[in-house]
Amino acid sequence: MTDPHYDITGHGPLLLLLPGGAGHPMGLGPMTESLSGHFTVVTYDHLGLAHGRLGEPVQDQRVQDWSDGARRVLDETLPESESAYVLGTSAGAIAALDLAARHSERLRHVVAHEPPCVGVLPDGARQQAAFGEVCDVYRAKGLAAAGALMTAVLEDRAAGELPEGQPLSREEELSSPMALQLAHVLRPFTSYVPDAGPSQTRLTVAAGTDSRGQLLYRTAEFLAKAQQADFVEFPGGHLGILQHPVDFAERLTRTLLGDGDRS
Repeated sequence: MTDPHYDITGHGPLLLLLPGGAGHPMGLGPMTESLSGHFTVVTYDHLGLAHGRLGEPVQDQRVQDWSDGARRVLDETLPESESAYVLGTSAGAIAALDLAARHSERLRHVVAHEPPCVGVLPDGARQQAAFGEVCDVYRAKGLAAAGALMTAVLEDRAAGELPEGQPLSREEELSSPMALQLAHVLRPFTSYVPDAGPSQTRLTVAAGTDSRGQLLYRTAEFLAKAQQADFVEFPGGHLGILQHPVDFAERLTRTLLGDGDRS
């Protein structure tokens, strides 16, 4: 077991960020900078892709390993007697849900932004199969075709004709966080179904305003109801954390600290 990879910036109560995709924190700088005036922001990089491990072999990922790793990060960074805020987005939101379910000690408030745990839906098996098809298309036709199908799945529409392409070589795959997500993260993470019933810690499920009418907005609404959690809209769509980093950070800060909990 390797030491966990993470970065720390800012001052204030600890906020653990769990990125989506393959866990690479690419593009999160503007948001973490906005958050750093309110929080000590700890950004977890599960595979170490931003810490010199991009290009090294990667195995199929397990949600439990990501949440166990997040707990290890908290063990290393969270002062004794304090509790942490957590934001997870996309695959990171699924890890955040598992962290809340299995390691709720010392968690103050968890925000899960558009977790693709579509198994909670009435048509969950069909949606999980659709994500599995995205993975199969990636293996057969490469990134462009898989990306086009993924967009169609997220938007809850037919894909139409997919662009032609070639499978990536092993070296190409290992150098691409997007490819690693499609090869080793998407299928196991979209197969994850949270336990039914209320969360063991304070939970907010979030979806982007631009995602209204789409698959993961619907998933977030169902999950919030099942977990008896708050449901909050955030700026942008599924990638709102990158599209509107300052507004996203402001909405997150209001969600976490709006009740005056600034200790």
